[in-house]
Amino acid sequence: MTLVCATASSALGYLLTVLLLGPLMVALYSPAVRTDRRTANTAAGAAITALVTTSLIAGPTDEPLVLKLLGPTTWLLLPTSLETVARLRTAYLDAVRGRAEDAERTREEARRRVAEERVRIARDLHDVVAHHLVLANLQAGAVARHLPARPGEAGRLALDLSGTTAAAMRELKATVGLLRHTVDEGSPPVGLARLPDLAASFRHAGLTVNVVSEGEPQPLPAGADLTAYRIVQEALTNVTKHADTHCAEVRLTYSPGPLGITVTNEGGFEVVAELPV
Repeated sequence: MTLVCATASSALGYLLTVLLLGPLMVALYSPAVRTDRRTANTAAGAAITALVTTSLIAGPTDEPLVLKLLGPTTWLLLPTSLETVARLRTAYLDAVRGRAEDAERTREEARRRVAEERVRIARDLHDVVAHHLVLANLQAGAVARHLPARPGEAGRLALDLSGTTAAAMRELKATVGLLRHTVDEGSPPVGLARLPDLAASFRHAGLTVNVVSEGEPQPLPAGADLTAYRIVQEALTNVTKHADTHCAEVRLTYSPGPLGITVTNEGGFEVVAELPV
């Protein structure tokens, strides 16, 4: 209707100013906002064609040709241009909102991973402290018993006690170093490769540990390697604290599937675990 009125005004010889084209401009802005860009551009092109053709045929003859062509074209392209700016602004705001939501999800994921890492480090600290304190307690008791009658033996046990506390300090340093994001290059990573050292540390507490491997040993991921070591360490610590025995066996069963871990002793204590690798 607005296009018909504007065309009629141009056919009557009126110059198409912005005041006459105002209702048509508002009418063109509505489909530009409510429909897709192709529909809005088609409507604007049809209106421009109709008005410019009518203006050239029946418009005022004393007006410059530039006003007849550029005036309606410029004013009628303004609604679609404003709509394009509005679309771009909406798209920009949506992109900013999306990035903010992604950043929030990333922060939540980072907080969750930090919490999981803290729990893992707390478990490692518990295993390290429990293991070495049990050994140190047993060695200190042995020193106290042998000191009056066998000072030489007591001195050797005191040296073993010093080695136990030094090993505890090294492991604590390596574990707490994770909180500072630092790595002690002089200390090898904790894993099954250190089982011989772990077995030797229990020998000072009167427990002989035999390590038996079945199958072809294969490299393990760092997390699985550490978990397997901690399982063996905790089991042997419990043997030392609770079992009345002087011998234990650690059996590692390698296969294409899970890693089998079995810790047994002469007193009937047994730990069996399967670790996915």
